[in-house]
Amino acid sequence: MPIASTDLEYRLSGGAGNTIPNSSLGGAMSTAGGGVITDNVTDNLWDDVSGDEAAAGDTEYRGFYVKNTHATLPWLSVVYWIASLTSSTDTEFDIAVAAEAAGSSMASIADESTAPSGITFSRPTTKGAGLSVGNIANGSYRGLWIRRTVSAGAAAANDSGTIRNEGDSNP
Repeated sequence: MPIASTDLEYRLSGGAGNTIPNSSLGGAMSTAGGGVITDNVTDNLWDDVSGDEAAAGDTEYRGFYVKNTHATLPWLSVVYWIASLTSSTDTEFDIAVAAEAAGSSMASIADESTAPSGITFSRPTTKGAGLSVGNIANGSYRGLWIRRTVSAGAAAANDSGTIRNEGDSNP
């Protein structure tokens, strides 16, 4: 059988035992049960923007991993893009592929306001313009980054956006 969505896990960074999205600042992939990022769940990677952050503006970063859990098949020619931009006009997000090779831990950043080095963020909104992640062997993983930017004077909003990735497999 080819790779299915159930063969893919999205996991926090921040160390093997990390289960706190705000601590997902690069480093080793979380292998803890609570380190899986659940789709369609509020605050699954970001905290709420405080009133002070919205007033002043804020840029924050999160690192996470996509893991191929298939028993035998590699996930080939993986592409990563923004399927839907944020629902608020006062926020935006951009993505990047970690500089480290598949199967390697991402470099850590000092805090959520520190940009990871050695990568370039962009805002591809189609698969054709998406970022190449490369191949991910069975049992392996690859680090990915997201940058969230909140404009100064941002209005309160229940904000969301969608990131997607796709690849091939040879059954």
